[in-house]
Amino acid sequence: MTSERFHTLVAAYGADPHRWPAHERDDALEWARSHRAQANAALDEAMALDSWLSRDMVEPPARALLEQIVAGAPFTADAGRKRRSRRLWWSGAAFAGVGLAGALAGALTISAVVLGGTTSPAAHESYLGTSFGGTSADWSESNLNPGAEGGDE
Repeated sequence: MTSERFHTLVAAYGADPHRWPAHERDDALEWARSHRAQANAALDEAMALDSWLSRDMVEPPARALLEQIVAGAPFTADAGRKRRSRRLWWSGAAFAGVGLAGALAGALTISAVVLGGTTSPAAHESYLGTSFGGTSADWSESNLNPGAEGGDE
């Protein structure tokens, strides 16, 4: 704890150590014990200010002032509810619009793939192979039915 930091704490939080930040309180009290003259001067000045501030009392506002403020408000409680419901409606419409756009994009993608024709199996063999070995070409109709190619019919 430095002299500057102690004076900053006392100026900001007052003379009562209970108002000082807990993580600095012990260091500040230790510094005050070891530097009695400087600490007492700072604490006396802060105590005078604390005493003056504690005597200052602000009266609550009068009922007429509260009513005047409420009457001068730019909108009523009903308008606030309408604004909230309108905002909720727009957020719901935006959410539905995003969902509709996603569904449309998915439908267009699928139709482009389906109508675009088939791709050759060789182009995708790298990821169609399995850990059991072989590619999708190994599972063709002729491999499943060995007599189909020979013309045994």
